[in-house]
Amino acid sequence: MNITLVGTGNMGSAFAKQLSAAGHTVRITGRDIGKATALAAQFANVSAYPAAEALGDSDVVVVATAYEDAVKALQSLGDLSGKVLIDITNPLSADYMSLTIGHVTSASEEIARALPQAQVVKAFNTLFAQVLADGPTFAHDQTGSVFVASDSERAKQTAIALAHSLGWNTVDAGALVNARYLEPLAGFNIYLGYGAGLGTSIAPVWLSK
Repeated sequence: MNITLVGTGNMGSAFAKQLSAAGHTVRITGRDIGKATALAAQFANVSAYPAAEALGDSDVVVVATAYEDAVKALQSLGDLSGKVLIDITNPLSADYMSLTIGHVTSASEEIARALPQAQVVKAFNTLFAQVLADGPTFAHDQTGSVFVASDSERAKQTAIALAHSLGWNTVDAGALVNARYLEPLAGFNIYLGYGAGLGTSIAPVWLSK
């Protein structure tokens, strides 16, 4: 896939690593073009661009910024009509121990309202950056899961295909409204990792018999 990646922090870096390893073509951008350029230099098939030039021929955009920066960063790309927008953000408080919005809306729904021309899909938000960077294999040959929610079937299937290309199992989490469940799930995972001391090599998974 041709993918535009917005964000050069821990999650953006992890995505750049894994997307490159899977053979995707990535155009990366961020507030600091120098940081984007340095990050792109580490990986094959990854190039850095200023925001206004970052969209190019990408069909997929991954937003890996903080939630509060997401809409502005995405608007800086230009026309997102028909683009699949993978939202990995969580609306976290400053101490990461609570969400700033929830119950009656979600980060994904707010982004979709602000950018109605894009096809928004929630995915990858329940993974720590370290987990994403290390890949989908856990102890005892377990494979991690990516939960995917969207009102667009095309966006959902695109995110599922992307997750599978990186080696992850996927769980169809229904409509975008279910981001209201996925974002608190990510918050709980963060509590377990930091608050309960389990570390950042954990991830939620659904089991079946």
